[in-house]
Amino acid sequence: MAEPFAEEGELIGFDGSEVIGKHEIVSHLQGIFAHHQPPSYVAKIRSVRRLGPEAALLRAIAGMVPPGQADLNPNLNAHHTVVAVKREGRWQIAFFQNTPAQFHGRPDLVKKFTEELRQSL
Repeated sequence: MAEPFAEEGELIGFDGSEVIGKHEIVSHLQGIFAHHQPPSYVAKIRSVRRLGPEAALLRAIAGMVPPGQADLNPNLNAHHTVVAVKREGRWQIAFFQNTPAQFHGRPDLVKKFTEELRQSL
């Protein structure tokens, strides 16, 4: 998961963790995935917008199906924001933010978000 990051890439995790630098991102992600079986991820790209000839902004939504289950857990839904840069002909992640899609007090939006992701299952 860390491979596409630029050497100076930055990650803001689902829990708000801030991680800077590819080496630190690798270490951070290894710590997460080493201690439990990760859920299956479901994602849908919502938009890609060029910010210039060598930069782009990608917005996506994601959800997770916990191990042993067949459906998404709406508590794990998230918005993903990626800023990618092209260096030496290769796209790399300069910045990735994983924001929980909790929609506090608006269960109708949680349901709509989850249904959109279910279409990608």
